[in-house]
Amino acid sequence: MVTAVVLSGGGSLGAIQVGMLLALADREIVPDVFVGTSVGAINAAFLAGRPGPQGLEALASIWTGLARHDIFPTGPARLLRAALGREAGFADPMPLRRLIASHLTYGRLEDAQVPITVVATDVITGKEVQLSHGPAVDAVMASAALPGVFPPVSFDGHVLMDGGVVNNTPISAAIDLGADLIYVLPTGYACALETAPRSTIGMAMHAVTLAIQQRLIADVQGFQHQLQLRVAPPLCPLSVSPVDFRHTADLIRRARVSTQAWLDKPIAADQSRQLQLHPHHPQRPSIEDHHDHRPVFAS
Repeated sequence: MVTAVVLSGGGSLGAIQVGMLLALADREIVPDVFVGTSVGAINAAFLAGRPGPQGLEALASIWTGLARHDIFPTGPARLLRAALGREAGFADPMPLRRLIASHLTYGRLEDAQVPITVVATDVITGKEVQLSHGPAVDAVMASAALPGVFPPVSFDGHVLMDGGVVNNTPISAAIDLGADLIYVLPTGYACALETAPRSTIGMAMHAVTLAIQQRLIADVQGFQHQLQLRVAPPLCPLSVSPVDFRHTADLIRRARVSTQAWLDKPIAADQSRQLQLHPHHPQRPSIEDHHDHRPVFAS
């Protein structure tokens, strides 16, 4: 049996996947292949080179040390150049490229310890592109090249942008790779936001998140009775913006606990229901209200 872990895009909410992965490791669930899009591709690429608990602990440590400017650096001059059409993205991609390059243990995707496929979008054709060979940093950057935020990436004769445009949670790619058992680790919201995002990047990413959630729901409905599909429930309640990196330790901790609880329950007859957007009344607590003082790696 081939076990795949599918990791979706979601900006800073990629920290949630770390908690989910820790919960899988707690139950000795070991992936044979990673499939990821956008931030999911970044997480997958790291773990494909450092599988096991130590790799997860290292990834969690990186996440808890990140700030917004580490991923989305910008400034008045670059914003002006982008507005005038002299830049292909509002954020400088080089800090993210350096971050990825400094933590990958292999140069090419095919050399990873655990097989990995990352998903990007062909800018010219609009088609999904599955990358499992070639320069690893370029492939991951292409998968994470959010349109308007980062410039597209040239890769093997293609011009590529964020895979979330066409397949943010690439269950179908895992099926193409022959997976029999697929764990899906989404980062999106099942909770309605209390207020609209205030930043341009935050609003853009939230809009994308809402749009792609419907694709995930349709995929889960279509695939859940065709093979062994296990869809981890989104973190709930959740009111953190995809560009807010201030709560990563809490997201990791909460996702680990909630995913452990989910793994102990029977599989729902319709796993797509947990992905439906829902409001909370009365006003739900913020992430700080769920804060505790246990270490990130506590069970």
